Order: sequence, then C-alpha cells, then structure tokens
Amino acid sequence: MNPIKTSEEINYTRRRFLGIAATSIAAAELGMIASTDGQSSNITPADATTIKRGTNTSFGSLKQIDAGLLNIGYAEAGPADGPAVILLHGWPYDIHSYVDVTPVLASEGYRVIVPYLRGYGATRFLSSEAVRNGQQSVVAVDIIALMDALKIKKAIIGGFDWGARTADIIAALWPERCKALVSVSGYLIGSQESNKMPLPPKAELAWWYQYYFATERGRAGYGKYRHDFAKLIWQIASPKWNFDDATFDRSAASFNNPDHVSIVIHNYRWRLGLAEGEAEYDDLEKRLAKSPVISVPTITMEGDANGAPHAEASAYAGKFSDKYAHRIIKGGVGHNLPQEAPEAFAKAIVDVDGY
Repeated sequence: MNPIKTSEEINYTRRRFLGIAATSIAAAELGMIASTDGQSSNITPADATTIKRGTNTSFGSLKQIDAGLLNIGYAEAGPADGPAVILLHGWPYDIHSYVDVTPVLASEGYRVIVPYLRGYGATRFLSSEAVRNGQQSVVAVDIIALMDALKIKKAIIGGFDWGARTADIIAALWPERCKALVSVSGYLIGSQESNKMPLPPKAELAWWYQYYFATERGRAGYGKYRHDFAKLIWQIASPKWNFDDATFDRSAASFNNPDHVSIVIHNYRWRLGLAEGEAEYDDLEKRLAKSPVISVPTITMEGDANGAPHAEASAYAGKFSDKYAHRIIKGGVGHNLPQEAPEAFAKAIVDVDGY
C-alpha cells in the first residue's frame, strides 16, 4: 500500500518556490489541494527563493571522472558534505535542463551532481572497443558507477525522459542507493517484450522518430540533421515553450559527442528488439521485464502541455509502494519540465527528501 497517494495540480505561472518554511502559506494562497504526512526535511531552505526561468546559462567549469566504462563529464554544485542529489537528463536534451534547478538546490545545502549521459557532451568511453550500447539498464549501471567513483552511497535521484527511466531503474534495482525519487512522467521501465505490443494508430504516430531510427535512412538522417531534428523534437514535446535559439544551442552542442548518434540509434532499436543488448546485462533486463515495484519515497510529475508520449498517472501509480504523490504542473509546461518549470522541480526534490 501507499502511505501517501495524492494528486496535485500546480499552476507554474502563478506559483513560486518559496522554500519549505513557506510551503503552507503558498498552498493556502493558491488553494493547492494536497496533503502529506511525511516528515519535514532537515535541510534549511533559502529565504523566499524565487527562480526566474532562464536566469542561469552555465554551470561554470565542469568536472571529469572515470566511472565504469566511461570518463563522465558532470557539473557539481553545493557543499561536498551535503545530501547528494543526482539529476539526469533525457534525449534530445542535456545537463542544461537543470541549469536553473541546480543553484537553488545547492543554496539549500544539497550536493548536486548533473552528469552527461553516455553519448552526450563531455562524457567519453574509456575504450574505443566498447560497444556503443544504449539499452536501458546500461545507463543505470553508468550512474551507479558514477556514484561509486564519487563515493556517494545514497542519493535523491531525479530525472525526465531517459533520465527518469534511469532514475526509476536505480530505484527499482538498487533501492539502497536511492534515498528518494522524482520522476517526470512516472514509471518508465520497459522491456523488449512489452514493446512488441502494437499501439493504437494515434499513439504509434507519436513514436514516429523511433520507427525512423529503425532504418538506415533514419540513422543517416539523424547524423546529418541532428541539430534540426532535436529542435523539432523540442517543439513537438513542449509546444507552448517559447525557447530561444541560444537556449537550444547550449544543449545542442552536447549532441556533437562522437558517440551520440550510435547511442541514440541503438537505444531506440534495442527497445523494438531490432538491436541486441550485451549479455552481461541480461539478468538486469530480465528483472526489469517483470516491471518491479519501486519501494522508495517518490514524487511523479507531469507538465500540462507535454507533447511527448506519456501515460496517465493512474496507469502507474500502483508501481510505487512507499510514500507517493503525483503533481501536475500547469501553465503550458511541456516535456522538459525541469528547464521549463525549475521552481516546481526543485521543490519536488526538497519535498520528497522530507517524506
């Protein structure tokens, strides 16, 4: 059973992240219908913190560390001895999805780690012989290796798109490493077997790029036009987000990674059973194919204008067995929720820490 199961609607255009101490005031003023009985966070919030979307454009200098098969590029902010938060991006996005979230969490005392996933930005394979594998379990293994390299025993993990799936997998398979979870679009763990099931035509249409990537024309097209392709996905997935060219270009630079196209194409082909994974991850995939329940405190989120394929919260609420809440972020918020609504995402991280 779920000790907490609430559904919340938050109007992003009106609400500002005021810190834990002011949460009850904000809720009363906005008529937010939700309640939780989780314990308050031990983190002391900043006073009346307000995030203006797009205020920050850079993380400053990045760090690199060898972890597993990779040399991972990552941003870090906040005190080194603070509670760890790991924030994971999706496709076709990068660490800049958290450029406004990170400084707020750092100011509240968290140690925030924002890594480039394999195939993005400054992250590189240590060996030229390594398989450029994008299957779901291997991305989670990368993050566990990063935690080991950074000597992080347990972290709050948040993500969207590929990042949410990766966070879900870590919470499901390594709950001892995940203190709590914030997952945009909820439960995203899948399997090759479940992906064999055909969808209604309208739903299949939303996955057009996946089928395009299944062809050699699609691989060549993405390689040649990845900048324009990614921008189109941004526009479709967040139809009400009027991002400017500079915002997009900061993220698009990460797609110039030499392994980017190979990782993306393998990821989508693997999902459809058109590309094999690596045998060493078979046991993990077998466990994931059983759709394991997630047993850590969780907040799932959805923007009210998400143009990317996503399920209704009622379809996955039962996959979370600990304290749980679902939040709908209103005001034209699309798929890239952390960048479009950084206040709401940062607040979810702080709130779930108190569950």
